Amino acid sequence: MTITTLLVANRGEIACRIFRTCRDLGITTVAVYSDADAEALHVREADLAVRLPGAAPADTYLRGDLVVAAARAAGADAVHPGYGFLSENAAFAAAVQDAGLVWVGPPVKAIELMASKTRAKELMAGAGVPLLAPVDPATAGEGDLPLLLKAASGGGGRGMRIVRELDVLPGELLAAAAEAASAFGDGEVFAEPYVERGRHVEVQVMADAHDTVWALGTRDCSLQRRHQKVIEEAPAPGLDEALRTRLHEAAVAAARAVGYRGAGTVEFLVSAEGRPYFLEMNTRLQVEHPVTEAVFGLDLVALQLRVAEGEPLPAPEPPQPSGHAVEARLYAEDPARDWQPQTGALLTLEVPEGPGLRLDTGYTGGDTIGVHYDPMIAKVIAHAPTRTEAVRLLARALERARIHGPVTNRELLVRSLRHPDFAAARLDTGFYDRHLADLTAPAAGRDPATAALAATLAEAVRGPEAVRGPETVRGPEAVRGAEAVRPTRPAAPAPVRFGAWRNVPSQPQRKRYRSEPDGTEHEVAYRTPRTGIPEPYETPGTRVLTATPDHVTLEVNGVTRHFAIATHADRVHVDAADASYTFTALPRFTDPATHTAPGSLLAPMPGTVVRLAEGLAAGATVEAGQPLIWLEAMKMEHRILAPASGTLTA
Repeated sequence: MTITTLLVANRGEIACRIFRTCRDLGITTVAVYSDADAEALHVREADLAVRLPGAAPADTYLRGDLVVAAARAAGADAVHPGYGFLSENAAFAAAVQDAGLVWVGPPVKAIELMASKTRAKELMAGAGVPLLAPVDPATAGEGDLPLLLKAASGGGGRGMRIVRELDVLPGELLAAAAEAASAFGDGEVFAEPYVERGRHVEVQVMADAHDTVWALGTRDCSLQRRHQKVIEEAPAPGLDEALRTRLHEAAVAAARAVGYRGAGTVEFLVSAEGRPYFLEMNTRLQVEHPVTEAVFGLDLVALQLRVAEGEPLPAPEPPQPSGHAVEARLYAEDPARDWQPQTGALLTLEVPEGPGLRLDTGYTGGDTIGVHYDPMIAKVIAHAPTRTEAVRLLARALERARIHGPVTNRELLVRSLRHPDFAAARLDTGFYDRHLADLTAPAAGRDPATAALAATLAEAVRGPEAVRGPETVRGPEAVRGAEAVRPTRPAAPAPVRFGAWRNVPSQPQRKRYRSEPDGTEHEVAYRTPRTGIPEPYETPGTRVLTATPDHVTLEVNGVTRHFAIATHADRVHVDAADASYTFTALPRFTDPATHTAPGSLLAPMPGTVVRLAEGLAAGATVEAGQPLIWLEAMKMEHRILAPASGTLTA
């Protein structure tokens, strides 16, 4: 059957990416969207869109019945699940097919066989795929430690715990089971040995209904936080040819064992000694698929559609790989504060374009990052002839990107790519456990004082009347593509602040800023002589070459430096060639602040309270550091701890 209209049962970046291939193939696209996503990029880029009432995933993107009804209403003849949500739900795949629609995914039976990691491991043992021996938590002893607890269903790091002490095993089992049940509706958890300094290596497979199975090389996905991948690359570096061959053969055997069709990924843990162990098979497209596409010169989504239409793969063997590709996931999160997700308006998102660079995203400047979904903003991919060149290209592209709004992990990504261990391909899943403190410490070579000076000079040229940036509005008149001109509404009047002024403008003026997110304050002195061009005051070795409201060029100790300036309300974003800075403009006289009552607990981000500690009531005694509240935000759980020992009053 030829696919003419495709519904993507997903959102954000992956929906936009699938739509891109559909446009190239002449396929009409259909989006589904929650109320929280009514103005999202994937909705604006689709030819048709169907609302799923509600905001929470359980009420919208996880409602297979609503998605099937949406496909029928829009006249779709096929459904692509993307990744996450219902992508590995056998019942949903069956419902799609029962509705007479083409399922762009593997057979229902293959999804069922691989849905449970415990049952999948039993099947893989019979196919000769290397495995870690399971451990019965009820009989585990000191010799079995450390253990890794994992949810039998689902993925993305949910329900995973590392246990290094036997006395905490029962509590961690309960916590892992509770998280797994909440995330996947299945509280089954199993245990296996935790491999210290293991590498996460996976093989992309593509299979058709004509007995052809391709093993499309390896990917290394070892750099992870909270068991979720951050940087991925293809091919996995540092593997000898014998190990690569063994991984390819094991992946093909796994696919054949379940009669697989379409795109899938077989994941392995490779020990420090080079021994591979089967982890799981993801019966869907992976987030990191672009690195494989770059190296093999393929469009995996196009191949998925081809296979779903019943066509064979183009050749018995895959094309030869070329070069190296690296992908970095740009998240709205603060790595220095326990990876806390961030929300708010994404004011600017501009990533350099050029040969070898690719951007996959579900956002544009002016969009809002909300609390309901994963905090990934974009994936940036670089492809070059060698690993060294690809890593350098990606790091520089991220460094030059303009990203204004919530705190992101951009600087962590740049510093990770340039870390000596990464450069030397000394990779394992403990990379951030060892290096996070160094990677989030203040970076050498940053010069926030000069950036603050540039911000001050731009404001002095701009004048006092322009203190707020334009605000954008989304609506039916702005539903096409990222390049569409979005209408603006008049900005609300700026709040009147009591500042200070002089009637002799040539005398020094002072401006104060607070660096974000570290809170360091900077005071800048400048004056405006009769020439009308502001100049620094008390800053020897610095000379103004040009100054406009959005661009300042300074000569600093004989070196010319350029600064791009963007102001949004009281936030000022300064992008230099080698670093980006965010400042909050401070009033000259501090305004009184509203303080919370001593002992109050504050949520670090918007979210949903999903659990309270047992026994909480007025008069209860709590200890400092004791978990009191569990908050779920953006697919992660966060513990709210007692700030001090004392008595609960309310």
